[in-house]
Amino acid sequence: MKKQTIGITRGDQAGIGPEVVAAALASGELPEGVDFRLIGERLDVTLGEPTQESAQAALDALEESVRMMKSGEIDAVVTAPVGKEGLHDLGFDFPGQTEFFADRLSCGNHAMCLTGKRLTVALVTIHVALADVPELLSRSEIVRVGRLLGEFCRQRGVKHPRVAVCGLNPHAGENGAFGREDIEIVAPAVKELQSEAGGVDFSGPHPPDTIFRPAVDGEYDAVLCMYHDQGLIPLKLLDFDSGVNVTLGLPVPRTSPDHGTAYGIAGKGVASAGSMIQAIRLACEMVGSDR
Repeated sequence: MKKQTIGITRGDQAGIGPEVVAAALASGELPEGVDFRLIGERLDVTLGEPTQESAQAALDALEESVRMMKSGEIDAVVTAPVGKEGLHDLGFDFPGQTEFFADRLSCGNHAMCLTGKRLTVALVTIHVALADVPELLSRSEIVRVGRLLGEFCRQRGVKHPRVAVCGLNPHAGENGAFGREDIEIVAPAVKELQSEAGGVDFSGPHPPDTIFRPAVDGEYDAVLCMYHDQGLIPLKLLDFDSGVNVTLGLPVPRTSPDHGTAYGIAGKGVASAGSMIQAIRLACEMVGSDR
């Protein structure tokens, strides 16, 4: 069997990226028989003080990782956190790394998923203003992301995934009392997903304030959420140190720890490598090397 190679970027090196990457690689908690390849040049930076140089190095590493993905030099990539503001100053025209990889790999069918030890969520809308979410929701988008989430669960070994679909409004709209989106958009999407013979059990729309407890208790394998904070608040509350961001739908797996650059604690020896360890482990799992 060919040994798998996982590429790892350091992110913005003024943040905690380099230290959590180093700690993860030295942890003894990663699968054996895998090559881990650091991408990009190591900089001499002042920790906690991001610069144009550190942002450019982070961007260069992202571009290099795409080249390596396309050439087959790496089988998956794990990306450390980047500073969005610094990247945008360089002309990085994407809300985040998720959209960057989807663009560079010409992947129109992608979605953001966060998974931890207790909870897995996928997002129908991602980095947009909350006020824009209702107009951006559509039956087709909910169905599209739902399919990707179901397939991700199956890829992880769940034979018959149970996916709970969140409503948009409080109490899932309470029969139209709090908006019509759950009746006119979300419910028809759930019905369409239920009609497909894909081996995935979709249910909903569920009230967002009550669905995460049964999901954590094991009644569901994943929750499909309508917008960013609907899924990320419970995920980060429960799985902050084990949460992993994975871009669904890419031809080559990409994962990332579920935290930011944390410039304020960079170099102080308090940053947890737990999320980075889990991100690397998931990348290995997705290419069949987590054994």
